Amino acid sequence: MKNSFVLLFSILFISLSCTQKPKYVQPELGSRSVSVLNEGDYSFKDLNKNGKLDKYEDWRLTTDERVADLLSQMTLEEKVGFMLISTINMGGTAGRNRMGMGGGTVTSDFSEEETLMETNFFTRKPLAVPALFVSGTTKGVNERHLRHFILRANTDAKTIAEWHNKLQALTESTRLGIPALIASNPRNHVTIDNSTGIGLGETVFSKWPGELGLAAMRDFELTREFAETAAKEWTAVGIRKGYQYMADLATEPRWARIEGTFGEDADLAANMMREIVLGFQGEKLGLHSVALTTKHFPGGGPQVDGQDPHFDWGKEQHYPGEMFDYHLKPFIAAIEAGTSAIMPYYAKPINTEYEEVAFAYNKGIINDLLRGKLGFKGIINSDTGPIFMMPWGVENLDIYQRYQKAVDAGVDLFSGNADPTPLLETIKKGMISEDRIDQSIARLLREKFELGIFENPYVDVEAAQTIVGNAQFQGRADLALRKSIVLLRNDKSVLPLKAKTKVYFEKHMVARGSENSHAVILPEQNSWDVEFVNSPEQADVNILWLIPKNAGLFGSQGKEINVELSNNNIDINYVNTLSAQKPTVIAVNFSSPWVIKEIDTENATTVLATFGTTTDAVLDVVTGRFNPTGKMPLSIPASTEVVKQNKSDVPGYQMPDEQLVFRFNDGISY
Repeated sequence: MKNSFVLLFSILFISLSCTQKPKYVQPELGSRSVSVLNEGDYSFKDLNKNGKLDKYEDWRLTTDERVADLLSQMTLEEKVGFMLISTINMGGTAGRNRMGMGGGTVTSDFSEEETLMETNFFTRKPLAVPALFVSGTTKGVNERHLRHFILRANTDAKTIAEWHNKLQALTESTRLGIPALIASNPRNHVTIDNSTGIGLGETVFSKWPGELGLAAMRDFELTREFAETAAKEWTAVGIRKGYQYMADLATEPRWARIEGTFGEDADLAANMMREIVLGFQGEKLGLHSVALTTKHFPGGGPQVDGQDPHFDWGKEQHYPGEMFDYHLKPFIAAIEAGTSAIMPYYAKPINTEYEEVAFAYNKGIINDLLRGKLGFKGIINSDTGPIFMMPWGVENLDIYQRYQKAVDAGVDLFSGNADPTPLLETIKKGMISEDRIDQSIARLLREKFELGIFENPYVDVEAAQTIVGNAQFQGRADLALRKSIVLLRNDKSVLPLKAKTKVYFEKHMVARGSENSHAVILPEQNSWDVEFVNSPEQADVNILWLIPKNAGLFGSQGKEINVELSNNNIDINYVNTLSAQKPTVIAVNFSSPWVIKEIDTENATTVLATFGTTTDAVLDVVTGRFNPTGKMPLSIPASTEVVKQNKSDVPGYQMPDEQLVFRFNDGISY
């Protein structure tokens, strides 16, 4: 009888459990102006201010249900504005601040507006139609219905966080209360080319090696930690979307964007992309994720003569080594890791099976290859300006036809334009169906819902100041800075430096327009047990840290690209004179695969490679406080002739030994 009672009770308990309503975890709600609705034990934001709980406001529902409901409430004008992402100003910073060049205060005026209406910077030719790149914030949000923005301002964490909260309060006050999504280019690396759209140089965020340096570490766990750390810093100030990272391969030594890649080897780059995506986004998008935009599909490395398709003279991309599929490997890894978006490049392919039009217009590349064959289901985000500035292969089409072709190819989000009028007119002309637009809006809404910003887009300003660039984060970044350094030669065992050695340490970079290229390094706090001296004459050992620098991506004039040191701001006579006088350590910062044959290798028997690091990191390596472990992420060609003969899509490690000075994966320790 007792056992029967127990059995009956168990059955009743199970039955009651099955009929209970599911329990939910109440998310934190952040609001400034909308009311909070209560239903049972749960609270929701009344984003459309109608006094009732709509499906898109109900965080208990599936993302698909929420997307469908909000999509049904959006006007065509709101949808079109949602398909644009443009640079946004930050009050006093105006998107142009650099560290040490002004405080960048948040102002109460969101109405400033900048236009670039007459000249195409990239081709130096007049534009056929006006192109509006930057919208005044209030007008952009309220009238143009913009909800995606690129933040290029470089200022302190408090300013960014306060400004971000103010922007979200503005979007919350609109008809549907759709929050803004802020994107940024990389902010956590030591880089040489800090051109707009590439990097920001020194910031208040934790400082890690350049992307090539991360690859040189060969430490995938630390790479994942880097990405997780950067994500914590970014989310702390409200940046929830990354225009990063480059899955392109460094197979063409003359291409100006090699510094932003993970090197020439597709398998290494694929492993790096996997860790980067999982680190920034997590296993899936959520409250603590930064959604990434992997670029530049199908791989922007193999440019004809190394010229870049930002310019008319660099618009062609080719595969003379027939290695098209090799360049897809890092993108496949990013897709498998769940990258939220992918950005096609400006270039047009030549001599392939694909139509010779820019990748943003290329249906075979986007729809058939990326979506069809590779199975990518996320957002296709165009690079900045293919409609108005870089319409390679479709120059004969008018603006409406260009929009039509790009949308038909598969583009969901257009970068570099804040004026929705031309796209809206294209739809109203019947050239693009609203059903097709809805497909793009659904993808874009899904990303926002999964990030959790409909519930709470706001950040804690005080917390942001303690999170961004904190000592714990920088401590781990300091380890990475050291692990990124590669020891290539140490023939006479000059390194590690012996105690009490007199050292002349110079960072050598000829700044354009400057007569002084010799930055003598005399650390204020010397903890390395060597003596730093003011001149080579006083030294036992010279350390010359060469920082070659070309004109940068946007300094291109279409001339032949030369990657020899003497053509990139290095005084070779000076270097060779010093190395002939006494033992000299040559460190070269390889932001490109510089041709270093001009250096007298008989005297320069000690060679280091850096890829964006710090003085302290270099000193730790040369003094033996850190035993170098880095490996080359790319190969160094032996001559300019080798560079010219190189097939642009073929990695350097496939070259014979006599054509290389150093090879991919080279690197020794003490």
